Amino acid sequence: MGIPKYQQVKDDLLKKIEFGEFKHGDRFYSEVELVKIYNVSSITVIRAVQELVNAGYLIRFQGKGTYVSRSRKRKLIEFSDIEIYAGEPETVEVLSLELQNDEDMRKKLQLRKKENYYEIIRLRKVDEDPFLLHLSYIPSQFIKKDIPSLDYYDSIYNRFKSDFDIYMYDEESKETNEIRFPTDAWVAELLKMGTNEPTIRQEKRTILQDGTIAEIVVSYKKWNYYKIELSSFKNQY
Repeated sequence: MGIPKYQQVKDDLLKKIEFGEFKHGDRFYSEVELVKIYNVSSITVIRAVQELVNAGYLIRFQGKGTYVSRSRKRKLIEFSDIEIYAGEPETVEVLSLELQNDEDMRKKLQLRKKENYYEIIRLRKVDEDPFLLHLSYIPSQFIKKDIPSLDYYDSIYNRFKSDFDIYMYDEESKETNEIRFPTDAWVAELLKMGTNEPTIRQEKRTILQDGTIAEIVVSYKKWNYYKIELSSFKNQY
């Protein structure tokens, strides 16, 4: 079976964008121009362009035309959270491990009616300076009931690996970062900082191959410990 016309047009236009024939923000071909260039119907052109819009390569402005997106959506981006304190002694204190039943979190974890989850609160320190607060929400199926002490969960990823043969770093995840200012009083107290200082709220969701959400972790990091690096790469054909 041959490749549909709209797909051929879409693929060719994508190559033009990726190979630099159009810069980010440039006005793109009009529908009339594309019909003439590819000798196809308007329906074919509209579908090809719409799929590029949906994928984030193009953006439409009513009454102005179609433009190449300025965003880097669909471009390969490598994200690195730089450890400013690298080389310094770091410790983790597990503050609590408790069974919870908040309905909003249950929905986020996509739990069934009889399933519960645990909240694990941990505090990371460098030279006794608390810089990162973790609140991990984990379905009860991934929590061992009889543990020697709270320190058993000072590294949750090690627990997933040792107890369930799950390598969390290899699983699909999505993380968002946002600035919180002022900082919530209870967070500031645990991080030994003022509420008039900002923190970075990081929320990460890890999903296993079968679709199970293994963990949602909400973290608060002191602003002076936060530094990231973004590296972009061209797609290869």
